[in-house]
Amino acid sequence: MNQNLAFADYAVFIIYFIVVSTYGYTVYRKREKNEHDAKAYFLAEGTLTWWAIGASLIASNISAEQFIGMSGEGFFLGIAVAAYEWIAAIALIIVAVWFIPVYLKNKIYTMPQFLKTRYNESTALIMAVFWLFLYVFVNLTSILYLGAVAINGLAGGEYLHAIMIGLAVFALVISLGGMKVVAYTDVIQVAVLIIGGLVTSYIALTTVGQYFGVGENAIAGFKVLMREAPEHFKMIIPEPTATSSQNDINKYLTFPGMMSYLAGIWIINLNYWGCNQYITQRALGADLQTARTGILFAGILKLLMPLIVMLPGIAAYVLYENGHLPQLVGGKDGAYSAVLTFLPTGLKGLSVAALTAAIVASLAGKVNSISTIYTLDVHKKYIQKDASDRSQVNIGRYAVFAAMLLAVLFTWNDILGIGGVGGFTYIQKYTGFISPGVFAMFFLGMFWKRTTGTAAIIGVISGFLLSVLFNEFAPALFGTETLLYTAYANGKGGYEIPFHICMGLSFMFTMLIMIAVSFAGPKVNPKAFELDTEMFKVKPQTTVLIVITLLIIFALYAKFW
Repeated sequence: MNQNLAFADYAVFIIYFIVVSTYGYTVYRKREKNEHDAKAYFLAEGTLTWWAIGASLIASNISAEQFIGMSGEGFFLGIAVAAYEWIAAIALIIVAVWFIPVYLKNKIYTMPQFLKTRYNESTALIMAVFWLFLYVFVNLTSILYLGAVAINGLAGGEYLHAIMIGLAVFALVISLGGMKVVAYTDVIQVAVLIIGGLVTSYIALTTVGQYFGVGENAIAGFKVLMREAPEHFKMIIPEPTATSSQNDINKYLTFPGMMSYLAGIWIINLNYWGCNQYITQRALGADLQTARTGILFAGILKLLMPLIVMLPGIAAYVLYENGHLPQLVGGKDGAYSAVLTFLPTGLKGLSVAALTAAIVASLAGKVNSISTIYTLDVHKKYIQKDASDRSQVNIGRYAVFAAMLLAVLFTWNDILGIGGVGGFTYIQKYTGFISPGVFAMFFLGMFWKRTTGTAAIIGVISGFLLSVLFNEFAPALFGTETLLYTAYANGKGGYEIPFHICMGLSFMFTMLIMIAVSFAGPKVNPKAFELDTEMFKVKPQTTVLIVITLLIIFALYAKFW
């Protein structure tokens, strides 16, 4: 079991780098005539195909926090963590059918623009600044740090900062070409990601089969996992009792059984896929049918993700529990890297390329969204109102450099403490405090004409404060006696309400507050969107994609319920 990379691994990785860079440069040269066209730079001129949109959505979504963090949750929780991916596929259907038509009909190109058009300029500015801070100091930093740590472990453990700089530079090379270059290089990135991820899962299963004497057979290895860790193949985590172990309590805190499906996991996914510049930007420049098909294509690809990012974690758990994996560096987040050590020379390089593809695609997509929001919603409106297209493109590129530089500086010595809590937990913890308020503001703004700008601002603030209340103060107030939201010991002498339940409660009360404030306002809202039922009608081929996706999800849940 050789942990370091060999010459063949570096060769595979270098080939991957050359192919992506060359293709990106080719795409860039093809759009050189639109070099200083702001719409071309930020929205790819509205020319993205459905397959480019779908692949780019997945490439931007799957990053180090999935490969490393979700694999770690597979090690800890098992298949229950797949709910994030499978519910995401349903969320993408909802976004494609009901959210995207509203954006496209009203010519929305950025999320702050939506808020200005629907509510007022104050709401748009508040959220634009907030999103910039969130994207730079939570998303970029965690992606960069986790990715560098994972690759550094495989490269010998002595190159963390060099790898960090390398990932940042690679992402900059891609992102400076604009949205079209990002999206089309994402097609290669997602191909490498899926192929490399499937190879890793296959090797993990055959390794399990080999160690347990059933031969180097992936199917037999999977059956061994189900036999050796049956509790890891249940979608519902049982509620703890007075005799439950701390480990079982911690599992429920992470994914509280059926309670997760009542609100928390839906809020996470609908907010992420439907109200997030980083994601929706890929579809905002396309026509409705192309955007819908691309989003639904991403939903089908989402169904594969647990096989790629979660299954290696379960394999690592079985190997670890049976003494075939003597150490797990970094706790559960070291599960994926531990599995990679079983890969033969060459294939290890392919898997590292897959991990790098996921990291770089996410970094490039994120900084592109940061530059779009800053340039169009802050700089052009409040700093340089008469900025030409050429000036906007240049400002966008400066913003890309600035965002990446800040991310590198803040991850250089893990200033934000990402490594202390784990990347997946880090992102969920800090975005989960605002998701209920943001999603309530978007949801009511789209589908209820009475919602006012005052209600939107109060809703965002209330959502955040309520999240703080339920996460930080309610456990101490309620203790363990409450029947509604039982708080369980967190192993540190205190109590904790499961994260998903906190999100559900915050969202419910935020909605009530926004509805009450809106009823107290004017009866007629001149800024309300006009909704037409024709907007939400889908073509037969779109219906087929939706039905296929739902049938696959139903079959998966029927198998592992």
